[in-house]
Amino acid sequence: MEEQENQMNIELSEEIALGVYSNLAVITHSPAEVVCDFIQIMPGMPKGKVRSRILMTPQNAKRFLNALADNINKYEQHFGAIEEPQPGMPPINFGTPNTMA
Repeated sequence: MEEQENQMNIELSEEIALGVYSNLAVITHSPAEVVCDFIQIMPGMPKGKVRSRILMTPQNAKRFLNALADNINKYEQHFGAIEEPQPGMPPINFGTPNTMA
């Protein structure tokens, strides 16, 4: 008797496949959920914009954490260590001159 692997069909629309750029994440939680806001901050702009919000159960958030750690380890084994960013939030102007719109 041959066992079949568990398979799942996952649909990826063209819009979602394009992805969303984020250079900041803010994570909050309640007893029932973990909320991840992915934010884009543009140089010279006084505020960022939430580009995507993902809500998960704490159990799925922990699974995501473990999967992300596993993928980062594999990335570093293949491409080398990722340098740690400086602590704190990125500067709003990213070292560029202030501009007026």
